[in-house]
Formats: sequence, C-alpha cells, structure tokens
Amino acid sequence: MSETMALPATALCRLLGCRAPLVLAGMGGVARSQLVAAVSAFGGFGFLGMVREPLALIRREVQAVRALTDRPFGVNLIPAATPGALLASQVDLCIDLAVPAVELFWDVDEAVVGRLRAAGITVVHQVGSAADALRAEAAGAHAVVAQGVEAGGHVWGRQPLVPLLAEVLGSVGVPVAAAGGLADGCDVARVLALGAQAAVLGTALIATDESFAHDAHKQRLVAGRAGETLLTEDFHVNWPPHAAVRVLANSVTRGERGDPFTSAPQVIGDEEGRPIHLFSTDSPLRSMTGDFEAMALYAGRGVDRIDAVVPAAERLARIEREAAAHLRLIAPVPEPEPLSSPVCYAAEMQQAWRTPLVARLGELLARERAGARTLFDSGARTPDPALRGAIGAALRSQTRMCALLVRALQALDAVPDARGAAAHPRAAADAGDVRARLSLYCRGAQEAVGEARALLAQLEGAPRAELLQGLDGHEAALAELRRHGAAR
Repeated sequence: MSETMALPATALCRLLGCRAPLVLAGMGGVARSQLVAAVSAFGGFGFLGMVREPLALIRREVQAVRALTDRPFGVNLIPAATPGALLASQVDLCIDLAVPAVELFWDVDEAVVGRLRAAGITVVHQVGSAADALRAEAAGAHAVVAQGVEAGGHVWGRQPLVPLLAEVLGSVGVPVAAAGGLADGCDVARVLALGAQAAVLGTALIATDESFAHDAHKQRLVAGRAGETLLTEDFHVNWPPHAAVRVLANSVTRGERGDPFTSAPQVIGDEEGRPIHLFSTDSPLRSMTGDFEAMALYAGRGVDRIDAVVPAAERLARIEREAAAHLRLIAPVPEPEPLSSPVCYAAEMQQAWRTPLVARLGELLARERAGARTLFDSGARTPDPALRGAIGAALRSQTRMCALLVRALQALDAVPDARGAAAHPRAAADAGDVRARLSLYCRGAQEAVGEARALLAQLEGAPRAELLQGLDGHEAALAELRRHGAAR
C-alpha cells in the first residue's frame, strides 16, 4: 500500500505489532481463523472470538491462523460468560500456545489479567466506562478499548462513543482504541482524530467473504439500516443477567416468539449436533442450520454503510484509503516556517498564545488523571457504603472533568498527553486513611477547577461556554463529597 493511502502507525500498533490501526473485534462465532488471518495479513490486528469455546477448537483455530499468516493476532475471552474451570483451561492454553495477545471483556477479572501478563501476553480489555478503564489499567491491562453504545453484539456500557472516548482518554495512561458503530473510513478518521490509537471494526467485517457468519446474517447486514438496530435483553441464554445486545429487529424483538424469560425452552437450530435454543446468544454461523431469522442478528449502528459482502482485505483497503484521505482534512495542519512578513508575525503571535495554553492544559490533565486514580483507589478501600457511593459519584464527575480537558486540547488541535496517573505526585496520595486521601484530593480538585476556569476562558468559539458549564457540575460533585465527611 502506498504511503499516501496508509494510516500512520500508533503506539497501540507498535504494542500489538501491526501496521495499521484497524482491529477486528473478537466476535464470538464469526471471528474465526480465515477472517483473523485476513485482517492481520492486511496489516491490521485480528482477534479470534473464542468465548466459551472448547479447547480443541481454540487450538485448531490458533494453528489455522498461523498456517495462513505469520502476522500477530490475538484471542478474545470473556470471563463473566465462561464457566470457571473452562476459563482457567482457556487461559492455560493461550499461555501454552504463546498467543501474542488476549482481549478480555465485561467484568475486569484481575486474576486472569495477572496470569496473562505474567506469561508475557499483551492484555487488551474492552470497557464501557471510564471507571472500568481505570479498573482494567489497575489490574495490569496494556491497553483498553472504549466501547460505545452504538456497537453491535454485547454492549457493556450505555454511553455514546464520542463522550466515552474522551473520558477514557482523559482517565487512563495506556493506549485506547475505539469501538462502536465504526464502519467506514470517515468513522475511523473521526476517532483517530479524537485521540484513539485504533478503530475496532465488527459489523463491517462480519459482512466479508472470510467471516464465519452464515450468509443469511451477512445479507441482513447488507439490507439493514441503523434505525433497525436496537438494544435488547431478549437474547440472554448462556450469558449473565441484564446483558444487553444490539441486533437487527426480528420476530423475537417484536414479541412474536413469546416471552424470552418465561417461555418453555425451544430448539430452533443445530450446530454439528449442538442444539441452538430460541433466545440464546448464538448468531447464525456457517456451521448451523435452522431458523436464522429468529437468532441474534448482531449489528452495530454503522450497518447503514455496509452495502455488499466483499473480501476482508478489500473492505479494509477502502476503509484505510478513505480514513487517510479524511484524516488529512481534519487533522491539525503543521505550523508554517517563520517568514519575514506581517502574516507570519500574526501566526507567530497566535502560536505564542496557543503553545503555553496547550502545555498548561496538558499538565492539568495529568494532575486530574492522578485525581481519578486517587478516587478509584479510595473507593476500593472504604468499607463505608455511603462514603463509597459518594466517591463513586465523584469519580464519575472526575472522569468527566478529564474528558473536558481532553476536549479543550482537541479544540486547540492538540493531542492529549498519554502519561499515566503515576506521572503526577497526586497519584501518590495513598498514605494514611481514606478520608485523609480524599481531603487531599478535594483540596487539589478545587484548585484545579479554578485553574481550569482561567485556562478555558482563553479558548475561542463555541466549546468555551459548554466546557465552563461542565466545571460547575464538577464543583457540585466536590461539595457533595465533602458533605459526606470526605474532607474532615
């Protein structure tokens, strides 16, 4: 691929060993060896979707990927949806097979993250909130994926991708990828411009020749529209309670097949001798027969932009080409070299104003990221339910404060600094009891609000008023935390 068509490699690309910041979501069932190998061979990074799969299948699929490409790839596991004994064996197998990376999803299982990391495996954790991103980072994840509510399949959080991405970018110091409704080059360019280190693609890669999805599912995606997708808990068998999925509407979501939670079990399909039950989380696969219309037809809100089933490399090449072109239009333009002209002097004056503002906002972001870590740690240590609830509310406000600073930097065409919380002394506020730490946090947070007001007042244009209003909400959360005795 020519340089003019290629996307720049990011820190996450270097961590995973891929060329392009395009990642195949580890979708259970459909992300098998053919698709994973095609994505990795193209230059992206593919994850095998192996949730609850038997060890023999995982071994076979890993070996098949390695037979098709020598490029790095990973395996997706979901602890919360997997029986404990099977999960332990899956982790053992990934370690024995020296899988380069493992992606985890849903609850953060610190023990699993620790075992994988100790074995030298790169751990990526998909999250639905900034609090979960902090939890994954604390457990040892090397990178996180911020999954917006627009995503197809199982959706953990309820925030749209753009505000969630800003909160996660502002709260953690590890590389962050973006997922949720991304289907074309403009989508990819948008999240990269917002600071994501990669775009995670799901629906767009189900509708490819190499996907293990049944053709009935692929054709529904081609015909589908974003307005036909919905979040539902109707497809729940085999997963923890209250696990919503985004699917295309069908007879199940319209209530035509009975009550998903009280109806008698009903077999609607077969996969090589395994019965497929109505209301299960199974989606139609090549290896299945049965009533595909009534199965979970996973689809993200980017389904509008899927108009054909094509080879994976063809779709990725088009996405990368479009993204690279669009990124050149929306990315910051390098400052011109100094010239002896009045125009240049004006540019120099503008730069003289912008550069220190960016630096001060970046330093403030590092401090606020450390503040988020202090709240996270304090919430985990306090036995007082009322105080823990107040800390949780303050943490949600703190992550929004971090997001606010990320947006301010973006308004200045600046990339947020990826330093972790440990880069600032406020992260070391773990001496003494919880209330002592929170007292220190509250004093520093109030000072940060005042500094942020002064810095944001220097911004020009529409974002300024909205960002300043966000500071009012953060001050109210700090007052509530103090009311619960945090600053005694």
